[in-house]
Amino acid sequence: MIKIFKYSFFDLMRSRWSLIYFLFFAITAAALLYLSNDVSRAIISLMNIIIILCPLIGTMFGVMYYYNSREFVELLLAQPIKRRSIFLGQYLGLTVSLLLSFVAGMGLPFIFYGILASPELSNFLVLLLTGGLLTFTFVALAFLIAVKNENKIKGFGFAIVVWLFMAVLYDGLFLLSLFIFEDYPLDKFSLAMTVLNPIDLSRILIMLQLDISALLGYTGAVFNKFFGTSLGFIISLACALLWIVVPTISMVRVARRKDF
Repeated sequence: MIKIFKYSFFDLMRSRWSLIYFLFFAITAAALLYLSNDVSRAIISLMNIIIILCPLIGTMFGVMYYYNSREFVELLLAQPIKRRSIFLGQYLGLTVSLLLSFVAGMGLPFIFYGILASPELSNFLVLLLTGGLLTFTFVALAFLIAVKNENKIKGFGFAIVVWLFMAVLYDGLFLLSLFIFEDYPLDKFSLAMTVLNPIDLSRILIMLQLDISALLGYTGAVFNKFFGTSLGFIISLACALLWIVVPTISMVRVARRKDF
């Protein structure tokens, strides 16, 4: 698995798309820091970009990379190599390359701005953690979708639908359900609905870290009461990790049983 990981990682790091991904975050972060002249405001603005862009890029790159390397995968399957090693190596190679471009692009402007000596360092680290978790989650979902669908068009379409549902439609359905059942106690329901969407979970973790939970509206007090504690943060982080572990295990299980 290590050799496959190294091959995939270095192959992707030489790609111009990794450079474009790095430059996008570097230029965006530098521009926001220069224009706002406030680290906290820059982090809030970047939050809105990260929770949408990281899942989208992870989804698209995951599906594209799997389909483009399918002939290479079939060649590896003819060798005495475990399927788990092949797919996990490719998954980690892609994810780590995206994560490195993201962290470097975000980190360099903030380091030059003096984030290491700033009281906002913990907020910035949570921002990086959130982007990393979303990248791991949606690349795993993309690989799972691609492995289950031989047809490229169907795989691409389904992956986009999953991202669109979690990034856009889920919030609308959530708010609609709160409006319809406003006469009932919805505290536990709101928490459950939030945990079931990694994008919403990431957004709330950052907002609570920045102490702006009042912007969450009706459920702000509930989220602040639960997620604002140390135990709540640990539980929410564990839920985010489950969003990585479950799709990854499912992807490996599907790959083991699939007839290539």
